[in-house]
Amino acid sequence: MSRIAIIGAGAIGSALGALLQRAGREVTLIGRPAHVSAMRRDGLRVDGALGAFTVPIAAAEALDFRPELAFITVKTQDALAAVQANANLLAGVPVVTFQNGVRSDALVATVVPPQQIISAVVNIHANFLTPGTVTVIYPGPLLIGRPFGANDAEVEAVAALLRDAVPTRVSANIHGAHWLKLIVNLNNAFPALVNATFHQILADPALRQLAVKAMLEGLRVAQRAGIRLESLPDTPAALIGLIGWLPLRLAAMVVGAKARRMETQWPLLGSTLQSLQRKRPTEIDYLNGEVVRLGRELDVATPLNAMMVDMVHQVERTGRFWTVAALGAALGVAVASARSAA
Repeated sequence: MSRIAIIGAGAIGSALGALLQRAGREVTLIGRPAHVSAMRRDGLRVDGALGAFTVPIAAAEALDFRPELAFITVKTQDALAAVQANANLLAGVPVVTFQNGVRSDALVATVVPPQQIISAVVNIHANFLTPGTVTVIYPGPLLIGRPFGANDAEVEAVAALLRDAVPTRVSANIHGAHWLKLIVNLNNAFPALVNATFHQILADPALRQLAVKAMLEGLRVAQRAGIRLESLPDTPAALIGLIGWLPLRLAAMVVGAKARRMETQWPLLGSTLQSLQRKRPTEIDYLNGEVVRLGRELDVATPLNAMMVDMVHQVERTGRFWTVAALGAALGVAVASARSAA
């Protein structure tokens, strides 16, 4: 696995590529023209929690060689097209998916044989807003495992390779880990709606409580679906259960305290806001939208997440963000209306 192709040189792909390249691995980043041009000219500049450094790294706009290992680090809505475009070069190659949400493995498996796929749950937080530069805010650990079948020696080998860049563990319940991350990630929409950082959002008592309510909708859907949630290295499944058991005000305090522990001098924006700032489509339909979709199938009400999906799409269309006051009022009305209807 000496030749690694990372298809999707955004925040996570660029951060992983830089850290693996610095560790002595041979990495090629596949990305958009401006980013590729900047990396070819000046190398990939990294700043943030791991310090400032620059790595020379191979970069291209399209994959033109057969790698020994491939990482798919595009957004969920682009994962299928990414593997379709490179299907011939990925034949027989271990493919690791790095998407948020819970849908990408099934999408990729329509093109790549399921036994080739390894799934990763990402706990790295990074910002990518300027071509040629990535900011690593929190180099959190990775969790990987087979989404279709039992883990094997190949999974262990990929985990050992990834540990060169970031702490990595193998999970026998990667689907449950993705669902736990999805429930946490339902709050990704809040910074995107008001163009603020996570810490600014969770400093507001009203928005903290709305954040908990969004997570509780996701938790109820997962429970109705019979999904066994799996702990992440920095988020125990028991914590999500505790949030579901505590009174709302106390649960909001727990969520706020966890956010403060991750606070750094670099703004934590979330992937959805970064997409909006780069004027790119978000993956909201595969985050909050996933909970809404499954909730409808299982007859579990998800009014808050449904409205958040609509609001993010409105920002995508108009480019106009909500104010904190307007957001809190609109979402509060949605929750109250749903409660009255029930």
